[in-house]
Amino acid sequence: MPPLGAGRALPHIHAMSLPPGFLDELRSRTSLAQVVGRKVMWDTRKSNQGRGDMWAPCPFHQEKTASFHVDDRKGFYYCFGCHAKGDAIGFVRETENVDFIEAVRILAAEAGMTVPERDPAAQQKADRRSELFEVMEMAVRHFRLGLQTAAGAAARDYLDGRGLGPEARERFELGFAADGWQGLWDHLTGRGVAARDILDCGLARPSRKGGDPYDTFRNRIIFPIRDGRGRCIAFGGRAMDPDDSAKYLNSPDTELFDKSRMLYNLAPAREAAGKGAPLIVAEGYMDVIALVEAGFGAAVAPLGTAVTAEQLQMLWRISDEPVIALDGDTAGLRAAWRVIDLALPLLEAGKSLRFALMPQGLDPDDVLRRQGPRALQAVLDGALPMVDLLWRRETEGRQVDSPERRAALDKVLNEAVARIRDPAIRHHYGQAIRDLRWRHFNQGRQRSAPGARRGGKAAMAPVRGETRASLPPRAATRSRPICARR
Repeated sequence: MPPLGAGRALPHIHAMSLPPGFLDELRSRTSLAQVVGRKVMWDTRKSNQGRGDMWAPCPFHQEKTASFHVDDRKGFYYCFGCHAKGDAIGFVRETENVDFIEAVRILAAEAGMTVPERDPAAQQKADRRSELFEVMEMAVRHFRLGLQTAAGAAARDYLDGRGLGPEARERFELGFAADGWQGLWDHLTGRGVAARDILDCGLARPSRKGGDPYDTFRNRIIFPIRDGRGRCIAFGGRAMDPDDSAKYLNSPDTELFDKSRMLYNLAPAREAAGKGAPLIVAEGYMDVIALVEAGFGAAVAPLGTAVTAEQLQMLWRISDEPVIALDGDTAGLRAAWRVIDLALPLLEAGKSLRFALMPQGLDPDDVLRRQGPRALQAVLDGALPMVDLLWRRETEGRQVDSPERRAALDKVLNEAVARIRDPAIRHHYGQAIRDLRWRHFNQGRQRSAPGARRGGKAAMAPVRGETRASLPPRAATRSRPICARR
């Protein structure tokens, strides 16, 4: 009889009764290391938490050595002693002695997800998705061939000018959609693909004039978008016509694609991050490709939208502290502000963000082409912790030369920190804000105080009635807001 947990096959009939994609999302939201960590004591000498490479004595058989391995990034465990293996669902089944669906319910509750009702037609949906994946791969091949044709010459010249030669084009499977209304449509229907399948993949749009549907992508450089398992789920297209109303266009949301829950270059970035590369979040396809070509392999980008909560959780599954690389302009800063507001309530111990702001008017691709990888690395090395950028947002350009204005600053900072759900992180943010505030106001008072020029004690004397945050920081109490008055 095999040992408990030794590779027992999952009951696929139960998996099939769930809607397609649900289990994928559950696994992406679940940290296997956290699930297993409730049952084992990690070997701190062998484990590397930053890489999700964890070791412990096996919970399924008696041993003193740490032969039980958890790969948190890939979501699988394996024991080199008894050969037990599986994922988070399998681990909960074995250790909690529950069936498949109950294990799913336990993990879903921890991930904040609701288990859908069993769907008898789920297998048909899974088969349907498989058919759509096949159509998407046919489209990938068609677009890639299109880049090699005479019609794709201008696109090739553009990519060459951006430093993306044949090897880079091959690596990222870049393609070209010709400037015709039904090039892809005719190609796919000519090979027996049903019109409904083409439409359901988002590759064509119905005609408003009663004719045949027309291609979604026309006269555009094409970027295939693949999910974490390497399956093509959508496309992005960059317009070749500078007068086109949309410079970049993504596939519409489909049964395969939800842009708020996916990142460009996800699977390769996850693999590179697992080997120690810093996870970098850029703004678009070209930035990601430029970063990867320059040696920054763990680069991803959201797909035409601001970063979402689902994408943040995906990022934290890959890296504890992703670096958000933003363009050095007003729009880049505004994007940073939005990410901060989104991230504050979601922060957990060890999970945060850093922000690398590019030089004014440049994006990561610009920095690489003009100044090289070392210059970009210097920007990444100088990435700001989130608390510093939060302070900058609330203080930059703000006049705080009166008690009322300082009280207003206290209020917005208190409100921001109060949004952090984790009490320990909230405490540390409050302490950090107090330290920043004390340095800011104390230095300003030293510069303006009469005794400052003579080096006298007046430079450090607290003003009567001054807020606690402008005095040297002290240990905070739970009941005191970050800028409470004395």
